[in-house]
Amino acid sequence: MTTSTPLPTTPATGPVRGDLLLEVDDLRTVFHTPRGDVAAVDGVSLRLHAGETLGIVGESGSGKSVLGRTVMGLVASGPSSTVSGSVLLGGQDVHALSPRERRRLWGPRIAMVFQDPMTSLNPVKKIGAHLTQPLRMHQGLDRTGARERAVDLLRQVGIPDPARRLDQYPHELSGGMRQRVVIALALSCDPEVLIADEPTTALDVTVQKQILDLLARLSAERHMAVILVSHDLGAVVGRTDRVAVMYAGRVAEASRTAEVFGQPLHPYSEALIASIPQLEAAPHTVLSTIEGRPPDMAAPPPGCRFAPRCPRAQDRCRVDLPLLRDPRSHPVGPERLAACHFPLLTEENR
Repeated sequence: MTTSTPLPTTPATGPVRGDLLLEVDDLRTVFHTPRGDVAAVDGVSLRLHAGETLGIVGESGSGKSVLGRTVMGLVASGPSSTVSGSVLLGGQDVHALSPRERRRLWGPRIAMVFQDPMTSLNPVKKIGAHLTQPLRMHQGLDRTGARERAVDLLRQVGIPDPARRLDQYPHELSGGMRQRVVIALALSCDPEVLIADEPTTALDVTVQKQILDLLARLSAERHMAVILVSHDLGAVVGRTDRVAVMYAGRVAEASRTAEVFGQPLHPYSEALIASIPQLEAAPHTVLSTIEGRPPDMAAPPPGCRFAPRCPRAQDRCRVDLPLLRDPRSHPVGPERLAACHFPLLTEENR
């Protein structure tokens, strides 16, 4: 089994914002299917500190959401899947706990915002019931205290007339308001780590910005660590401290956000960034695309999984699986990690 290098955590200008909250080491999530085993997450390692936001980006099917759910403890070893490696939350191994013990972490220690608020909320339960139940269970509040806290949470996430909203059902709210309710629910027990899995899916552009701004503001106010999972690269620029680019279950590149978007090391990162539409481009400009398609994860190719689509691929790429490492001959500042035999912008490839 190949062990990946932990993602960089220390900026060149000084220490990270806060204490280390989350440590993920060589995490693998393998689903057992009729076609064979599928390693949806294959040897991912990361670190996350208090007050820090990490972006996880990549194409659909790259393993982003499975990574988030496995870190959360929603995917665990069982008849249909096998999870290996470790997820330490405050030094406690999430996957070494029983299902009951794991559920006690959800809310006070770690929480998740799912991409579809309609499937995250029970359609036959009022908004107030969604919010007051975890408050009474984890915070020990009585009925009146829980309702007052629920009103305050809805007010914090920008929902007008919050007391009235508690007595409404999810279908009575707009998509943007439902997503705000889901965020309020995730924040109800003051988690240390928040995983936001595609939190702006199916929302219009204006509401997307409002939701992303809301998450950034709440993270700063609460000194909360955030993992922002998105296929939209524009969502992570300016809103994350670091970014990890995933491809076919593995981390292709990881560094500070400005470095990845300014001077990517991995050809896949470069291709993703090139595919972002540019506002200043002339009308009818042909968008850049990545030729080919992601590999069949039930039968991944040998060597680098991006090699069949990579214009820089050489014979070695099709045989040897590249490790996630800092490829620079003379690194300056924090390490930059890329899983590539022939990375961009390094001394040997200038």
